[in-house]
Amino acid sequence: MTERKTHFGFEQVPIEEKVHRVAGVFDSVVDKYDLMNDLMSLGLHRLWKRATIMLSDVYSGQRVLDLAGGTGDLAYLMAQRVGESGLVVLGDINASMLGKGRERLVNAGMVTNIRYVQTDAEQLPFPDNWFDCVCIGFGLRNVTRKERALEAMWRVLRPGGRLLILEFSKPTVSAIQPLYDAYSFHILPWLGELVTKDQDSYRYLAESIRMHPDQTSLKAMMEDVGFQRCTYHNFTAGVVALHRGYKP
Repeated sequence: MTERKTHFGFEQVPIEEKVHRVAGVFDSVVDKYDLMNDLMSLGLHRLWKRATIMLSDVYSGQRVLDLAGGTGDLAYLMAQRVGESGLVVLGDINASMLGKGRERLVNAGMVTNIRYVQTDAEQLPFPDNWFDCVCIGFGLRNVTRKERALEAMWRVLRPGGRLLILEFSKPTVSAIQPLYDAYSFHILPWLGELVTKDQDSYRYLAESIRMHPDQTSLKAMMEDVGFQRCTYHNFTAGVVALHRGYKP
């Protein structure tokens, strides 16, 4: 039987191996993760995340699942949005990142309306029709079986609930592509080596972005699962896109 494979950046690896390879990336960079996000995006990631919250339609008292939540940027903003009567569940497959996120949010005083769950996005341990919103920021490209993860997100959303996917995408201005490629494949690994002593993880980051579905392809994947009213909003000339879809 032919061994089933998937991509890890530009490399083809056995499906079972990808999750361990991705875990190694985040274990390596966890201590400098937030610093690198600021450096490599020139702080723009904070604006993208705030715009995501503004476009989320989340309000007080709702339940939100923040998948691949990492160090808690989106969870922090969502927790402020849902208030004391709401709930945010920060989920991440990586124990190191989840621990860092919990430490950061507890230190920020967010202790009453946030819970933490180590979970695979493809196999969510939550009841059907339970969350008002599921968001995943800069994490879907690391998921091995994206369709399976989208199906799991659909299952745990209540009717009328919405999915938000914030992710790197395909630039819409062709003139910036050469500069974007030069930055991604030369500057970014160099920056990773300088700050984290790990250029390979940031080379993987650049490659994983190129392998991720573009705006229209991801929209079609959401629709195939059953999401309706699917739209996407480009940020920074399409370098990043926010996809939204609703469960009918």
